[in-house]
Amino acid sequence: MNLLKPIGVYLLLMRQVLSRPDRWRIFFKRLSTELYAIGVDSFGIVAIISLFTGAVVAIQVAYNIDNPLLPKTLIGFSTRQMIVLEFAPTMISLILAGKVGSSIASEIGTMRITEQIDALDIMGINSANFLIFPKLVAAVLINPVLIIFGMYIGIVGGYFVSTFTNLLTPSEFIGGVQLDFESFTVFYALIKTVVFAIIIITIAGFQGYIVKGGSIQVGKASTKTVVYSSVLIILFNLLLTQIFLT
Repeated sequence: MNLLKPIGVYLLLMRQVLSRPDRWRIFFKRLSTELYAIGVDSFGIVAIISLFTGAVVAIQVAYNIDNPLLPKTLIGFSTRQMIVLEFAPTMISLILAGKVGSSIASEIGTMRITEQIDALDIMGINSANFLIFPKLVAAVLINPVLIIFGMYIGIVGGYFVSTFTNLLTPSEFIGGVQLDFESFTVFYALIKTVVFAIIIITIAGFQGYIVKGGSIQVGKASTKTVVYSSVLIILFNLLLTQIFLT
């Protein structure tokens, strides 16, 4: 029963969140703000993480296939596959769960304890829809862009470290990246990204919306957001991989 109650509250809240906005003009204004807050502000950290992740992946692949019988193009091929299939969508989503998720939980939680949400409800505004829905739409739209950007930067990182350290020639790395490319892998990664974006925003919004107490509870809500989102991302990563790749 202790598990079923929060799940029921979460589902009821999502019903409010996914209702039709009262004023579309205000919704689009908030959407543009959230696109910047969730997406544009995250490009820097995504670039840094992706660049060094791609470099590390390329070095590790080169170390593990150090065999004269194996073509060096496998370094570029394996780097691309690992970045596109797993590291970009999953690792970046976990980072966003910490950066974006905790921020949203703190923002909405603070509004709850300062009675701003109560004021919206008294004015007849659907506060759950007003606060969470624009963030959800923004994340679903911008997170795939962040992941594609992360894929590109990750492969660039692998390219630089491979060529500058003489692991292989630029043409060998690029040939490996182009080897047996299937567009479905990118589609699969973007499907995961959208699911992870929904998890991050809805869990963060839920944890912030139900806060009771003071600033300590807001901090706990932020922590729970990161923990729960990370666990669900890993769980759904397994489920989606099982569905699409087997």
